[in-house]
Amino acid sequence: MIGRTFLFLWILALLAGCSSNSTTENEAMNVKVEVAFPNLTFEQPLDFQFPDDGSNRLFIVEQPGRIWVIDNDPQTSERRLFLDISGRIDDRGWEEGLLGLAFHPDYVSNGHFYVNYTATDPDRTVVSRFSVSEANPDSADADSEFEIITYRQPYSNHNGGGIVFGPDGYLYITAGDGGSAGDPQNNGQDRTTLLGTLLRIDIDNTEDGRNYAIPPDNPFVGNDSGFAEEIYAWGLRNVWRFSFDEPTGRLWAADVGQNRIEEIDLIVPGGNYGWNIMEGTECYNASDCDTTGLILPVAEYTHEMGQSITGGYVYRGERVPELTGMYIYADFMTGRIWGLRYENDTAETALLMNSGLTIASFGVDQNDELYMTVFDGKIYRFAPAQ
Repeated sequence: MIGRTFLFLWILALLAGCSSNSTTENEAMNVKVEVAFPNLTFEQPLDFQFPDDGSNRLFIVEQPGRIWVIDNDPQTSERRLFLDISGRIDDRGWEEGLLGLAFHPDYVSNGHFYVNYTATDPDRTVVSRFSVSEANPDSADADSEFEIITYRQPYSNHNGGGIVFGPDGYLYITAGDGGSAGDPQNNGQDRTTLLGTLLRIDIDNTEDGRNYAIPPDNPFVGNDSGFAEEIYAWGLRNVWRFSFDEPTGRLWAADVGQNRIEEIDLIVPGGNYGWNIMEGTECYNASDCDTTGLILPVAEYTHEMGQSITGGYVYRGERVPELTGMYIYADFMTGRIWGLRYENDTAETALLMNSGLTIASFGVDQNDELYMTVFDGKIYRFAPAQ
């Protein structure tokens, strides 16, 4: 899930050592994180989404295969089971399970939403469409599954799992490099495979026997080299969360490192982000370190600061004006949270706080306020310190 296979006991020990406080503050930035819904707890929550339907509902994804819907009310004590597909999911590996959720841009009219999960027989990633129940907007029809795209996973780790609809209406999907360590199959630099990439597909149309179509402006449309036409960008190890910032048009991605470096990338169509030639700005494969044409990260940190990056969002809410325009991201293992400003092709980063939380994902609500799903079972949000 997070990009490195951590021993479960290590995670438990880390959780036990986390701060028990519900609020963590950074006085310099006048910002804190607080438990958003004190009366609710979830099992391994790792995605947080909302449908653009004006209902102000929030949807929490649990890694074992369930999605819950809640009202965006700090006092709520009710969660409704939206979807349970735990019986279809392989979550034996620490990075496997139900990994992503995205609502169709026309969800109000068609009731379609999409999930990304790992399955067995054979080991594979599945991106499927489901439909909401006609009788109950807080319940999905588990029998409505329609597989959009699947691909094999040679190992249990590095499954990517993010799915996001872009401003263009296409579905973007992160596919990790297939796992193990060091990309032994060289998937990151092999454009004939879907692994090690960010994919972009049209789920509103079908073609060539597929349950989707290829956008006509994808980088490798019509190529005669055997490159997968679904690829939007490649040379990625294991992007763990990515997001669009619509005011600027930027596509932010956090790519988990191997031995030394965690990185933040700005994704452009047809970009090669270097893995496994590079890890961050350093050469990883010393025997072949030709950096020609590679796109280096806009920001990075070494494993002295953390070991598994969790990508976030550019803050566009109103509760914490100091964060406006900052790309907020974190490290899963240490709980450090950073803010990044990017202007004139230059990134400036600031450590916002050392939260002590195991931050699995970020999410926003319909008001663009920023939340975090944390493996203590709670959902946190950003707020002013005073």
